[in-house]
Amino acid sequence: MRPIIPYSIKLRRLAPVIPLLAAVCIGWSAEAQTNSNRVWPEPPDAPRIVYIRSLLQPSDAGATQSGFRRFANWLNGGSKGNEAFSKPFGIAVDDLGNLCLTDTGANTVSLYDEQKKQWHRWEEINKVRFSAPVAIAKKGGNIFVADSGLAAIVVFDASGKLLFRIDHNLERPSGLAIHGNRLWVTDSQQHCVAGFDLRGKFISKFGKRGTGQGEFNFPTHIAADSEGRLYVTDSMNNRVQVFDPEGRFQSQIGSVGDGPGYFSRPKGVAVDSFGHVYVIDALFNNIQIFDHTGRLLLDFGEPGSGVGEFSLPNGIAISHDNQIFVSDGYNHRVQVFRYVGQQ
Repeated sequence: MRPIIPYSIKLRRLAPVIPLLAAVCIGWSAEAQTNSNRVWPEPPDAPRIVYIRSLLQPSDAGATQSGFRRFANWLNGGSKGNEAFSKPFGIAVDDLGNLCLTDTGANTVSLYDEQKKQWHRWEEINKVRFSAPVAIAKKGGNIFVADSGLAAIVVFDASGKLLFRIDHNLERPSGLAIHGNRLWVTDSQQHCVAGFDLRGKFISKFGKRGTGQGEFNFPTHIAADSEGRLYVTDSMNNRVQVFDPEGRFQSQIGSVGDGPGYFSRPKGVAVDSFGHVYVIDALFNNIQIFDHTGRLLLDFGEPGSGVGEFSLPNGIAISHDNQIFVSDGYNHRVQVFRYVGQQ
């Protein structure tokens, strides 16, 4: 795999490459071209990341409502079925490209069915009311929600039917990742990663509190790449640790610091189809991109509320076609980008 050409000393400058202007146009929505043509890095360097759009409510994603619901909302001045996001937090994209989202401001869980253009939103499942839904994953027809307030993983289908709960071997679940038939859960209270099968049976656990290899200090997020490698945000140790599919330590990305390649408050982590690792830093309000060896390639984002600006971002998810979804919590939105560079 040929990596993205890495940074020079100046963080937002990349070494010259062949222009990719045609690639930039691919996947651009009309909204993106109307609102902003912002790309990273900035010209004259070839673009790698392009802004697509921002989602502040279901209709921004393309969700439609019945004529009756639109009329009822017009009649009473409401927005039922199209409620604005409060504090989007956990985020995932399933195998079909459907968006999954938790909102810790409203304590809700949502699923956008892109094919049917339908937005489903739940405050509770079978009288189990969400308390602090912080992470989400979807496999087939099943939705897995980590609720740190309930100290459980709530599992249900797209019709809202409760299938089961995982409330054993967990204290404060904070992140979810699924690879194959394995569900991986970060537990920030136990400073570990727990593994379950997709029916909720406990399989294994690794990690303990500490600063050494394979040890954690409040792990928060987790992602799996196509080979099953696990990337765990070791939040208070200011790093991302990489493990093989069985939980054996492989390497470390980043360390504490305030410069390129360092972290201050790492949060969400995700991997694109080329194996590039994306890490959110909530204090820097940016996203740093690394290759599989931990070499910094690019960063984008800054504090603010404009295009490509963030206010305490948390979750990140990447679709199969390399659309990048970022939950921009205090800006009450999800920002969508696309990677358009080469391998």
